[in-house]
Amino acid sequence: MSSTHPTDAGPSTPALTPRQAGERARRILDEVGRAVVGKAETLELVMSGVLAGGHVLIEDLPGLGKTLLARSFATALGLDFRRIQFTPDLLPSDVSGAPFYDQRSGEMVFRPGPLFTHLLLADEINRTPPKTQAALLEAMAESQVSVDGVTRPLPDPFVVIATANPIEYEGTYSLPEAQLDRFLLRVRMGYLPVAEEAAMLRARLDRATPETVLRTLADPAEVLAMRAALEQVEVDDDLVSYVVALIDATRSHPQIQVGASPRGGLALIQLARARAVLDGRDYLIPEDIKSLAVPALAHRVTLRPELWVRQIAADDVIAELTERVAAPNTVPGLAVHR
Repeated sequence: MSSTHPTDAGPSTPALTPRQAGERARRILDEVGRAVVGKAETLELVMSGVLAGGHVLIEDLPGLGKTLLARSFATALGLDFRRIQFTPDLLPSDVSGAPFYDQRSGEMVFRPGPLFTHLLLADEINRTPPKTQAALLEAMAESQVSVDGVTRPLPDPFVVIATANPIEYEGTYSLPEAQLDRFLLRVRMGYLPVAEEAAMLRARLDRATPETVLRTLADPAEVLAMRAALEQVEVDDDLVSYVVALIDATRSHPQIQVGASPRGGLALIQLARARAVLDGRDYLIPEDIKSLAVPALAHRVTLRPELWVRQIAADDVIAELTERVAAPNTVPGLAVHR
């Protein structure tokens, strides 16, 4: 991949139908799966986030392949890739860039920071202080960077895959709710089953190289075309009402102190459309929404403080809520053929 400043995608790629976008996305998933083994569900969630035009938070222990996952997606999607290792002494200018004096021209010239890329891996994002997190928040929210009163757009697409270690608290800074809300979804990788971990080790020994060499199957323009295909996925009114009912239920649940924002409903709809595209459909079904409620909403709610002592997680509360809120009996494809 090129380390030069990435250019925005042009209009060279023709429009795709949801089925065509799904077929291309599946090929990319198969390619990434050659490097990141045994994580099919996690890879689908990350691919859904990319298709839905959002950012992904991976919250899990070290050594589970989070960096490999981000780099593999960047390679298969043909996106420029940068990585920032967040540390307590990282400054906003280290992330967004800063002006410097060019002796040859005698002028101040802006030097872009690592934010100016297509896919950014924000490693251990909770290890940097709030001021630096705020620089990343503007980029995630507005796809732009403001330095010295000048606003500069970021490349399109722009995707942040951030990682956070959920068990270490010393030397970390909690992500503010506003920043958590900017992540389209939160995923966890978890340990491999014993048999799959053994197969992964054997595959590493057999290929005699540290990592699998992946093919590039797309480019920025094609990623944008796949995203645009989501807008053709029909959503029945009953399913819109179902999403609103789920969001509203988070605001009245006795164990939740702060419920999901309206942005949570938008995220859930777009992620559900991405799941439909991955399944080769141009319509939504209730299962699309139910399967993505926890990744899309759990990080957007704040539980009551007493639940921390009882070790009740937001994931469990959202999963229980999803089972309790009745899903509509929408006939698949009805919204398309009306």
